[in-house]
Amino acid sequence: MALDADTRRKLQIVLLAGIVIAGGRAAYVVYEHHEARKEEEKPKVETALNPDYYVNPKKLHAYDLKTAKQLAQQPAWVKVGYYHTYYPYNAATHKTDFAHEVGTLTPLQKLDITDVVMDVTPRTPGTKQIMAVFRAEGKTYTVPIGAEKDGEFKSYADDIFFIEDPRVLYKHWPADVWKAIDEHRVQQGMSELQTSFALGMGTPEASGDYGSRTLDYPNGGKPVTVSFEKDKAVAIKAGG
Repeated sequence: MALDADTRRKLQIVLLAGIVIAGGRAAYVVYEHHEARKEEEKPKVETALNPDYYVNPKKLHAYDLKTAKQLAQQPAWVKVGYYHTYYPYNAATHKTDFAHEVGTLTPLQKLDITDVVMDVTPRTPGTKQIMAVFRAEGKTYTVPIGAEKDGEFKSYADDIFFIEDPRVLYKHWPADVWKAIDEHRVQQGMSELQTSFALGMGTPEASGDYGSRTLDYPNGGKPVTVSFEKDKAVAIKAGG
């Protein structure tokens, strides 16, 4: 059947429109693939993990007095300053004078521990205190590092001390941060961990995630309040 001129013209228009639409769709698919390939070829920017996460301090895992005495085989550094009380020790009688507190160990204080012994306090006669013996300024002292009761030995030495030099463990920290730590002060941008190394134990003012909260640091009688955001000190107030 022959088509008249008007019908042929309409059919041609329909076919042409179909070709244009198909061509446009094909071009869009090519464009999508091109853009996807461009995204794939872009250099990947990976979020670097905090180098502190890779620090794995050596631990003793002491389970009795004999293994606890390994603490005397190397220097030890105090992890949390202004928290652990120490006492005079009489080496001749092997007795700690629990009635007279000397003070608290300072942040990252280096101790040369000479022995680990058992002692009993007047307040808890049924519990043996595990005491680390050390010398400072020509005198001998002890600091509690655990307890033994009913045959159960619990040592907290791994929570109290580093047995590797913190400067080596955290050698990736900048020199100005270590200078602030040595001077027991905090500066803008320091992390919670770095601040604790400088000022000792801090107490949160309210609930909040680690690195995004405000803490009060007694700081050995020189109180400081520090606010952190994204684990960086953003506000520092002396006097608490």
